[in-house]
Amino acid sequence: MITILYFAWLRDRLGRSSESMPLPEGARCVGDVIRSLAGREGEYQAVFGTQGGVVRCAVNQEFASPEDGVRAGDEIAFFPPVTGG
Repeated sequence: MITILYFAWLRDRLGRSSESMPLPEGARCVGDVIRSLAGREGEYQAVFGTQGGVVRCAVNQEFASPEDGVRAGDEIAFFPPVTGG
């Protein structure tokens, strides 16, 4: 399982601040998780499909890029490039 956290407008659009899910089969990097989320219906497609390039991420509270590795047990956070208080 991985824990995914959503912040700011991502949380608002997806209607949730977090979720747990199995690591997608064959996923080795953050980009694989993003592609898996983009493959979901509704707002997930809108957020991670067309806007996935502008979404920032962190793995285990460390800034990450789509090429950075992921594994079961990781916490992956997604947020816009600029967040406010």
